[in-house]
Formats: sequence, structure tokens, C-alpha cells
Amino acid sequence: MIKKILSILIIAGMLATGLPVQALAAETGCADVEFVFIRGSGETQDEGESYHAFQEAMSEKMSALSLTYNFRDLDYPAVSVTDVGTLVGAFFSGGESGTFGDSINAGAEELKRVVNTTCSSSKFVLAGYSQGAMVISKTLGELNTDKIIYAATFGDPKLYLPEGKNDLEHPIPAACYNRDLSDYRRYVPDCFAYEGILGSYRPYEPEAFIGKLGTWCNTKDIMCSNFFNPSIEDHVSYIRDGLYEDASRYIFDKITTAFAIENAYYSPHDTAILIDSTGSMGRFIKKYKERAIEFAIQTFEKGGRVALYDYRDLQELYEPRQHCDFETCTLELFVAELNEILASEGGDEPESLLSAAYHAMDELDWKMGATKSLIILTDASYHLPDIDGISLIDVVELSRRIDPVNIYVVTEPENSEYYVELTEQTDGKIILSTEEFELAANEIHARYDSLPRVDIDTDMPNKPTLTITDSWIDESGQTHVTFDTDAREVTVILSDAILGSTAEHEIILSDIDHSHENLLRLVPLSDSTRGDAVEIDLNTIGGRGSVEVIEEPVTEVLRVEAPAVAEPFIPLAPDTGGKWRH
Repeated sequence: MIKKILSILIIAGMLATGLPVQALAAETGCADVEFVFIRGSGETQDEGESYHAFQEAMSEKMSALSLTYNFRDLDYPAVSVTDVGTLVGAFFSGGESGTFGDSINAGAEELKRVVNTTCSSSKFVLAGYSQGAMVISKTLGELNTDKIIYAATFGDPKLYLPEGKNDLEHPIPAACYNRDLSDYRRYVPDCFAYEGILGSYRPYEPEAFIGKLGTWCNTKDIMCSNFFNPSIEDHVSYIRDGLYEDASRYIFDKITTAFAIENAYYSPHDTAILIDSTGSMGRFIKKYKERAIEFAIQTFEKGGRVALYDYRDLQELYEPRQHCDFETCTLELFVAELNEILASEGGDEPESLLSAAYHAMDELDWKMGATKSLIILTDASYHLPDIDGISLIDVVELSRRIDPVNIYVVTEPENSEYYVELTEQTDGKIILSTEEFELAANEIHARYDSLPRVDIDTDMPNKPTLTITDSWIDESGQTHVTFDTDAREVTVILSDAILGSTAEHEIILSDIDHSHENLLRLVPLSDSTRGDAVEIDLNTIGGRGSVEVIEEPVTEVLRVEAPAVAEPFIPLAPDTGGKWRH
């Protein structure tokens, strides 16, 4: 009997909820920008909800430009296999290969044809969901880079994020410290995400695509994250969670840059302003207040929110003071409160900036999806660490954990050296009081950091483990593989095709075509996470005792051969007449 878990491990897109929208650009000839979407399994061409959600998000922004643009849903099978062999115990049939692999290969060939040989004067934007994401990541290295503005993948089962790799020597991967993040990592909250459930394409980002590729992987999407969500909710929620909308903002910025057009579309901003009110600011505070008001006006005009604090030196027993927060600040209240701040006292020259920045960031209610900025106006250096023990590392890590909060320091030229590390580590900038201030403000408000690249609050998962103990081919030609594992279930994948899952510790495969690459991939699953996969090349085994385990999965080979068998399926809603589909 096919286990319930088979319905979870769907290799490509599930239809999410939402109503389709009408296409807003006709495909009559070539346009300045050609948007190509590659849908997931079982979605009908031009009718899939993922395609329409992406189209709607981009059309809203493109309508403000004079550029012409078209949308097309790539013409490829996007197969949804509807017949599977019976799964009895730990027996799997590997004979019905080809369907899924043929779909991926057909999509790759069609994508190359569309980009490389059509619309020679057009620039292309590519986006793909699940199986469609695999088509993109498989094909990037063979596309004409000059014609492509950007490529976006969503829920890619072949995602590769080296910063998520952990082992006994490094139990916490670099991503959990917000370090060494891949530049194409746009939204992958799981800091343990390393490779997709089907392995990974390497390199995931060809050199020619640096700066032209971004990936989105929902929080607990089993296809691309380290988590295992039995409801598959996170794999089908890219529309609900606004990830196509998030990507559209980033893509739109790339388009306006490519065509040298001013980007008049802004993401929502939360801007907290901290002003130094010590005595030494007396001769500067009028000028700095004017800068603060300029920031506030621009933030409010663009639909953002503002908060106001002042700070001095903790040695003077002056705690950072909140004048208004994101909920209470209006422009009128902001200006009135700012005018009440007077420069006085302060003691020695270093001030308690780190403490003020930390407590302001920690107590404010930052909006999910907003670009977050902390603007500090000061004429002085700061205690390192602060009087209350808060260090620069504490401030940087809190900034990153929130989203990050980009920290900008407006100061006098002679003080700029003090703030290099703080601003660089929070992706902010030093703004000299002598600079053209409007340009700096515009640069800050043009940022598109609308969703966190990684959630460094992720708890360390208790990953299940698996060790292959033996493999052999018996006299009847069936292939046996035995293993030890502490997993609840083990997902069995043969050359990119999910054959199913089993709670047994032995699998038997029949009908193996040894003229093809046959990499068997075993993925251990617990109740909430998946462990590291183990691979074995079935073409190298012989009689009993001939096990040869590939310690580091050979994922490059999967890029060349992608044969597959029928995939797991789930039923559609009752009003579909009981038909089966992915």
C-alpha cells in the first residue's frame, strides 16, 4: 500500500490557492522585456496560478514604464505522472524511467531556443517554480547571458547553498552566523539549507550570471530547505507568503538599471532615527535636525514609518530615550519631539551609541517585509564596548537577526574612521555631513531588502542519519540495498525521480537499465527535518558485499542524465471527479 508520505514528496509544483488574472500584455511580436515563466508539475500552460501571480506582480510595476513587455509560460510538458507501480514493503520498480527526465530536458531545450534564438533585440527575465526552477538551474550555463536581465528560482529541488553545510567539526553552518552567504540567496530563512531534496546543480550560479540570479525557498519547503513539513504547505505557499511579490521588487530594480531608468517604485521602509544630544553637538545639532527631518519626510512620502530616539553617555546616567515609535510617529509629532531635544552634558567624548542602537532595534516592532534602516546622527566616537557591556558584535548580530537593519551614520569627516566596521557589517554606509544629503537619502530609500536572506534564530535541527551496510544484485537481476538509520522514513530517489518512501531498512529495485546513469539517493526523514542524503552508484555494484557508497553525493552527474520513473501523487479536490494529479 502506498504510504501517506508519498503524497508529501512531490517533485514539482502544487497548485496554490488564488484566482487567475488576465494577461496584461499580448504576445504579438517581441518586446523590450520578455518575461518567461516555467511552471511546476501538473500546471496547465497559461493557466497556472504561480504563473499568474508572478505576472500580476510584475505587471503592476511595469505599467509605470514606457517599456514594452510580454509574458509567456514556457511551452514544455511540466509532467504530472498519473500511474505508479505498486509499492509493497520495501520493493520499488525502477523500470518506468524517462517521463520526468524527458520533461526537464524538453523544458531546457525550449528555454534555450526561446532565449538564444528568438527576439534578438529583447532582454529576458526568467522565473521558475519547482520543476520549472529545475529547468532554469539546469540550463543557465547554456543561455546567452547578455540577453538576460535576471533569473529567479522558487522552491528548487536542486538548490545548492554551500553556506548551509554542517559537519562534526562545524555543527553550526556559516549561514547561521549570516556569513559567507551566496549572492543569489534572496530569501532562504533556513540557515541549514544546503542542497535540495534531489541533490544540487553545481555550480548553481555560473560565473557569467553573478548578480543575475536569485533564489527563494520558503521556510520549511522540503524541496529546498532542511525542514520536513508533512503538510507540504510551505512548498505550495509561494503566492500566499508574497514571495513572487518580493521577487518582483528586486527584478524591477534590475530592469530599471538595465535600461537606465529611474526606479520610482519603492518597497516599504521602517526608518529609526537616533540623534546624539550631548553637549558637543551644540554647534551641529541644528544642521543634524534638518537632516533628520529630511529623512522623515522622504520616508513618510514613500509610505514608510519613522521612529525617533536621542542618546548621550551612560556614564552621565542618561538612558536612550524614545520620543515616538513606528505606530505613534506622524511627521508633525516627529518634528515637535525633535525640536524638544537639546544638546547638553555628555562628559567624555565617546558616547553610548552601541547601547542606544541595540535597545532601539530590540524594542521597536519592525514590519515584516519592510526595508529597515537605522540612521545615526553624531559628531563623536563611541564606547567599544559600551558602558553596559554591549559590544559591536552584539549590535551587528541583532541587526542581522531582525532582517537586517542597515545602519547608516551621518557624521563629521574626521569621525568617519570610527564607523567603518559598524556600517560595513550591517550593509549600511557612512554619510559625511559635507555630502550632498539628498543623494544619500535617495540611495537609502531605493534599497530593496524586503525579506530576510536568512533567519539566524533557526534552532539546530536533530537530523536523522543513514549508513548503507550492503548492496548486491541477486540471481534474478534485482538490486538490493540495505542500510542502518534512525530515521522515521527514508525517501528513495533514483536519478532525480522520487520512487517513494519506506520505513524498512532494505530496498529492492527491479528493471534497472544499466545503460543509463543510476545514482540511488537515500534521504532520511524525521518528524520535522531531513538528514544528509547518501548516494550509491547502482552501476558499480555486483554480487553480495560489493557496496560502494559515495560519501559526497555526485550531483554533477545528475545534470547530464535525468531519467525518472513515475512519481508520487495526491488526489485533487473532490469536485475534480476523483482524478489523480500532482
